[in-house]
This record gives sequence, structure tokens and C-alpha cells, in this order.
Amino acid sequence: MRLRSLRTRLTLLFFGVTLVAVTVVFFYVTPQLESSLREQKLRSLAETAEAFTPLIADVVRDNASNRRIDQAVVSVADRTSTRVTLLSVGDGTQGLQLAVFSDSTTQVEIEDLQFEVAEVAARTGRPAAGSESSADGLLGQVARPIRDGLTVSRVAVFSDPLADVQGNVGLIRRQILVAGGLGLLLALVGGFLVSRTIARRVKVLEEGADKVARGDFTATFPADQDDELGQLARALDDMQRQLGQLESARKRFIATASHELRTPIFSLGGFLELLQDEELDDDTRRQFVGVVREQVDRLGKLATDLLDLSRLEAGSLELRPEATDLGVLARTVTAEFIPALDKHDSHLELRLGGQPIQAVCDPERVAQVLRILIDNALTHTPAGTDMVVTAARENGAVSLAVRDGGPGIRSDAIARVFEPFFTSDDAQGSGLGLAIARELAERMDGSLAVDPTPGHTTFSLELPA
Repeated sequence: MRLRSLRTRLTLLFFGVTLVAVTVVFFYVTPQLESSLREQKLRSLAETAEAFTPLIADVVRDNASNRRIDQAVVSVADRTSTRVTLLSVGDGTQGLQLAVFSDSTTQVEIEDLQFEVAEVAARTGRPAAGSESSADGLLGQVARPIRDGLTVSRVAVFSDPLADVQGNVGLIRRQILVAGGLGLLLALVGGFLVSRTIARRVKVLEEGADKVARGDFTATFPADQDDELGQLARALDDMQRQLGQLESARKRFIATASHELRTPIFSLGGFLELLQDEELDDDTRRQFVGVVREQVDRLGKLATDLLDLSRLEAGSLELRPEATDLGVLARTVTAEFIPALDKHDSHLELRLGGQPIQAVCDPERVAQVLRILIDNALTHTPAGTDMVVTAARENGAVSLAVRDGGPGIRSDAIARVFEPFFTSDDAQGSGLGLAIARELAERMDGSLAVDPTPGHTTFSLELPA
């Protein structure tokens, strides 16, 4: 497990990256540096040979004595700080023959050098450059031909040790090894410290997530830095708060739903016990049966509302939008409430305008919202309260509104009217209708608002046209 831990992996990653970098520098960059330095030195030697070979060529072409030629070779060697060797070129039975004619070190017989570049220059008649091993180490050589008419009669070879290049490259390699060793050590230490810090922060987040998973929503996720882990901590903290709110809402929902269900169930139980009494007269029995029927209806409506709300919260409610005339829909829905309006001694007025009000929406869900709003008005207003249902088009949107002339909503209850199970008065009702209506409106990309003007209350459903 330790080898699989984030801390170990990050430490090894730091070490591995540093090791790869040192290896690349040592085995790839350093040889290229050595090659570049050699080529640079050979180019400099070639420039020197090009500039000073004519001095030797002039002496050779003047048929000067050997002594004067030797002096010229030594003079050029002193001026260029190089070794200068003059070779004679001849044709023998075995082909092209080269022999040392003069050397700035006065060593006419040279056994440790082959002067391959001189042979190339003599054969091609063009300058040649290269390197050759000698008793004193590797030499850089540049050979330039000296012509006597059209024939190459002499070849001047300028030689310069490459030991300084090798020495410099060797020093650089040693420095790379030392620096690489220190870098690897620092990578291990730095990688361990950084990975330990990150691992500790991850561990804190893990412990907080474990607490939340166990149902402890008091856990916090400290976002002490503005980096990716800090952003993750803030996201987890937001998630924890939302889960806490959802858990609290769930508990309140269960408690309230249990209470709402328990009340009619206990009432039903009590009336059923009374109905078992054989001494009840028929009028009392009919009265009790009517109360039982009302409680059963209340339970049925509550169960339906709970099912609708749970489907909305689960996101499983399917919408079927189609072109709908809201005026026709409003007439159809309000007609359903004629018996309830008569019982409530109320009058409902329709204000639909003269033109069809078309919208693309789910007519069944819009009708459900309108039913909820009318039923809410009947439930929470005194008998004899009149109502107005309007449909209109304005500013690229359509709206359905239900206004009643009741006492209105208390100012302290306005912000909570759309909460599940909340009722602003003691009227009968589950307190789920407005919560379902708002959820449906938002699912249809619309909105549901309340205008609690004193003297009347207006609920407005607005949908995109």
C-alpha cells in the first residue's frame, strides 16, 4: 500500500524526472557539446591555414633552400601557435607518395602520425580537415595543397591538440554528475515534502468525506489555499452544506408527512369505533360516515400530492409539450369547480381577452397548476369570496393568474408559501399544492409568483410563449 500511496508516487515522480533530465544532459547534450567544440576548433584552424599557407607557398615556389623553407614553416607555426608540417607529394610505383619535408618541431622523421588529411588534400587538390591520434593525444588537422602549376607538389598541414576540448568536456561531465547527484537528492527531499503536504491535505478531505458518508454533516473541508485541492475542498464543502440541507429537509418532510397522515388516520379510527356502536341513530351514523368520507378524500389527495412531489424531486416527471390554447384550457378547468364554487358561495370570473392565447406547453401540467391555484383560493378564503382567472400574453410570455378577494397572506408567511407542508392559516390542506405548482412551473421553464396586495391575493403562472 505504501508503494501505491500518492506520497510515494509523487516522490518517485520527482526523482524520475530529475534522473531523466540528468541522463539526457550527460549522454545526449554533452557529446553534442564535444562535437560542436571540435568543429569550432577545426573551423578556426582551417581559417588559420587558409590565411598562412600562402606564406609557405611563396617560399616553395621561389625554389628556396631547405633552410629557408624550414624557417618559413617555423615562423608560421610561431605566429599561429600551431604545429605546421610540410609534406612533399610524389608518384611512385605504389601510387601517390607523401613524405615529411619540414616540420615546425624540427622532427623530420615522424612515426606517430599518418597525415591522412594530407593524403586527401593531395589526391583531391582541395583543403581537408580531420583529427588523428598521436603520442601527445588527439590532434585536429587541416591540410591545404600547394600547387606547382597544375600539380600538387606540397601539402601544408596545420595541427592543434584537441586535449583542451576533451578536458573542458570532461570537466563539464564531472560537474553534471555532481550537480545531477545534488539534484536527485533535492528531488527526493523536495518530492517527499511536497507529496507529504499534498497527502495530508487529501487525508483531511478523505476524513471529512467519511464523516459525511456516515451522516455527520458537521464536517468541514478547509480550503486554505487557492489551488486545485482548495477548489475541491470548497466544492466538497458546498456539497456537504447541500446534503445537510437536504437531510434536514428530508427529516422535516418525513416528520410533517407522518403528522399529516397520522391525523386523518387517527380520526378515521375514532369514527370507526363510534360507528361500531349499535345504539347510534341513523342521523348520527350518516354524519359520521360523511366525516369518514371527508377524511378518506383528504388521505387520497395527500397521497397523490406526496407522489407528485416525490416524482418532481426525483426528476422522473415526463413533460409532453404541445401547442395549447390557454383560454380553452382555463375554461375547461374552471368548469370543474362549479360545484365547489356553489358550495363555497363564490363567483369565479374569466378574463381571457378576445384573441386565442397560444403557447407550447404540457397542457395536463398547466391544468394541474391552475387547479391547485383555484383550490388554494377556495381553501384559504372565507365563504362568499369572489375570484378572477385571467390569461394574457405580454413581453413574449404568456400568463395565467388566479386572484381572490380574501384577507390576503400574513407578511411573515409570504416567503414560505411555496414550502412543502406550510399553511398560512388553520384551514384544511396538506400544504403541498403550492410547492408542487412552483416545481411544475420551473420544470416547464416558467415561474410561479405571488402578489399579496392587501385586500386580495394573486398567484401568477408565467410560461415562455
